[in-house]
Amino acid sequence: MISFHAAGVSVPDPGGDGPDSVLLEPTTVDLAGHRIAVIGANGSGKSTFLRLVNGLARPTTGRVTVDGKDTVRDVSAVRRRVGFLFSDPLSQLVMPLVREDVELSLKATVKNRARRREAALLHLEAMGLSHLAERSVHELSGGERQLVALTSVLATGQGIVVADEPTTLLDLRNNILLQDTLFGLDQQVVYATHDLDFAARADRVLVIDAGRIVHDGDPRQAVDRYRRLALDPGRGRR
Repeated sequence: MISFHAAGVSVPDPGGDGPDSVLLEPTTVDLAGHRIAVIGANGSGKSTFLRLVNGLARPTTGRVTVDGKDTVRDVSAVRRRVGFLFSDPLSQLVMPLVREDVELSLKATVKNRARRREAALLHLEAMGLSHLAERSVHELSGGERQLVALTSVLATGQGIVVADEPTTLLDLRNNILLQDTLFGLDQQVVYATHDLDFAARADRVLVIDAGRIVHDGDPRQAVDRYRRLALDPGRGRR
């Protein structure tokens, strides 16, 4: 269970004279459910919200826990439980070859090099990516890169996948392919997106506006609330 306990994030004024900038208001919420989408305008706080889940961001007030583990004090344990998928896969694919990148994810848990290579190939096969094993990550399409990045995340056995706008750079075909792959996983998936059709596929949708959760619940109602916010911010906040 992912739990926010009055968790908020603010940053000091760069000049030191003004008030702190609030990125996320103190937020209390439990994220239970198989598929949870987070939507909101750019700068609304949704990326900060997601990054709190595995310790990529630290709360300045309150705390966040994953299965009871604090994301600050127990960050290593949390990251063994939560994998993070970025919008740009090249920000997390660091090895020259696809196989090598999956092997790198397994390095902490599979010490033997030959067994690590075998395990990496098995993970690629499970994702239908065996044919890419010896390819350079720089030769892949955007969709292929994102699927390889997801394979590297899943290879370490995390039970939760957090994805920050994972389809942003993808064309329609690869967008649908990645969505279907995420929705076919056994793991809990929490994702931010600007694609409202993608959001509507979730079991539950959170709408974040100005650093606050302003709607939490039914996907269609949440998308409607977000549309009202986008078209008429004053009305949408009521």
